[in-house]
Amino acid sequence: MFLSKLESLDNAVKLINDNQKVTEIEEIPLFEAHKRVLAEDIIAFHDSPPFDKSAMDGFAVIAENTFGASQSVPKELKIIDAIGAGDFSSKEMGENEAIVIATGAPIPEGANAVIMKEYTTTDGDELTIFSQVTPGENVSPKSEDIKKGEKILDKNTFIRYQEMGLIASAGYDTVKVFKKPKVKIIITGNELVEPTKEEIDKAKIINSNQFTIKSMVEDSGAVADILHAGDTFDEVKEAVLEASQEYDVILTTGGTAISKGDVVLDVVDDLGEILFHGVAIRPGKPAGAGVVNGKMVFTLSGQPVAAMSQFDMFARKYLFEMQGRSFEFHIQKRISQLKIPSQLGRTDFIRAVSDDENAKHVLNRGSGIIRSMVEANSYIIINENDEGYQKDDIVDVVFFDSLLW
Repeated sequence: MFLSKLESLDNAVKLINDNQKVTEIEEIPLFEAHKRVLAEDIIAFHDSPPFDKSAMDGFAVIAENTFGASQSVPKELKIIDAIGAGDFSSKEMGENEAIVIATGAPIPEGANAVIMKEYTTTDGDELTIFSQVTPGENVSPKSEDIKKGEKILDKNTFIRYQEMGLIASAGYDTVKVFKKPKVKIIITGNELVEPTKEEIDKAKIINSNQFTIKSMVEDSGAVADILHAGDTFDEVKEAVLEASQEYDVILTTGGTAISKGDVVLDVVDDLGEILFHGVAIRPGKPAGAGVVNGKMVFTLSGQPVAAMSQFDMFARKYLFEMQGRSFEFHIQKRISQLKIPSQLGRTDFIRAVSDDENAKHVLNRGSGIIRSMVEANSYIIINENDEGYQKDDIVDVVFFDSLLW
């Protein structure tokens, strides 16, 4: 089935957004939470630090006792105790006294500063200081980082290594996150064979899409399983129906050409609803999407580059937002080094090599030329209302790295 009117890219994305779903929530050990998305606010169970602590190795002192000390006018203090990390002193500091203190140890009662070891010398319990400190100097005050009961992270926050440390400091050893979507990739095509070093039979081609699309799914925070189906209605129907019962999203490649007998779209139409088939984009005009048993189905081209571009245009955003993480193209402006023709009414995603100032599109841009994606590091996006660009025009660029989970 082909819906003869080509959708604009914006309308196609809106149709997908209107059917956006979010995965369920699961509670996992904090050690497993890196690069997941919070499904709860994080409220601190503890102050951090839980006490005034020393910011460095040195001597806890009463700051006022150090005033006036210098290299030429040193002062003498008496050492009355020593505190290591994880320990504390029960002694209260008096005038002209000092306590040896390690980084991270609690500031003893009566002290209000720490003088660095480098500015002192010792002889038994006699401490000579050659610098002065002010009240609070080299002291990390209680609750400086986190205050007990404070909300320190919002739901839908992406958990980087920085957030891992903050969550742990707040007292969490487990955390609630959105589940990773389970994606079924159905590769269609009777002509496809597995990678081999042997000579390939005539009219056959290596199935590279299974590797690229699976990797793109994983780069979107999801997990994927792969199935190879033949180009028959019944075989594809069985695969899609089974996947719709066990998986959150279905991705197909091949069988979407804008022509009679488009097996994948016929199956989606039979089992559910087609949202669109055919989008005014290049590459990847035959892109389609539908819903079967409440599960989103993305029908991608069998042409490798078209399939990758279609994934970036449609599926990546859906997978991000299933997990509570927003996704938008991070557009940067660059100077085009070559003339780029286009046509009104079509959005072009042009493979390009871009740096801090310039962008130059890859000349060999056929939708089956996988090497062109390897040579490129970005897309130049030409809006449907533009007729291309001249050399030295300012163009919109999206770097591939900015698309990753």
